[in-house]
Amino acid sequence: MKSVILAGLLLGAAHGLTVPVSAGEDKITKGYNSYDAMGCMLVRECTKDVEEVHSILDISSKYPNTEEFTPQAHEFNRLLTTLDQIGVKVYLADQRYFPPNHRGVYHTVSNNFYLNKDWMGDPAVLMQLMRHEGWHAAQDCMAGSIKNSMIAIIKPEDEVPMIWRVMAERTYPANAVPWEAEAGWAGRTEGMTQAALEACATGRMWEIYEPTPLTRKWLIEEGFMRSVQGTPPTKKK
Repeated sequence: MKSVILAGLLLGAAHGLTVPVSAGEDKITKGYNSYDAMGCMLVRECTKDVEEVHSILDISSKYPNTEEFTPQAHEFNRLLTTLDQIGVKVYLADQRYFPPNHRGVYHTVSNNFYLNKDWMGDPAVLMQLMRHEGWHAAQDCMAGSIKNSMIAIIKPEDEVPMIWRVMAERTYPANAVPWEAEAGWAGRTEGMTQAALEACATGRMWEIYEPTPLTRKWLIEEGFMRSVQGTPPTKKK
């Protein structure tokens, strides 16, 4: 169990949990396009050219191909509405706050996620990132509460198609693969993230998605779930 929790914490770090930060953009010591710059954005110290997204128009209007986003508008706005219901905000941010090849990031502490403006001009990429980072928010919900900084896998690992696991293994550190494999799957599957976020928003996460045995054990130990029906949790964090 300790290894599972450690892995969750390490993945949290990959999503902004322990990224070094500075008090203001002028204090970024390692330059732009660094984890230092990303950390400054994640804790909302660096807010210049970081704009909250309220609808797909807040993104599509930034690009010359605005009309190409129309087919994605319904799905995007539904995701955005449900994310708002569970307390997650979405931001479009200048590329200078992202390390190379980072298209987006979910911050497990603030429960916000950020999209790299340089990549969002392609509607297909935008939707892939919305679903992917939205899935991480759902994983946050699975791990007891959206308000803590833990995340848990939602699907049993043997249910994740091998193609997404292989792709995750080629892209992420080994300790992050279980979380990223299913997020990659969700990112390319319309409706998958929406369903998980709705389960979170309605308080039925563990009813709709059976926790894995290790996650269930941890949830009971931490007081989020009852060990026996009718027995109240022993503690709540």
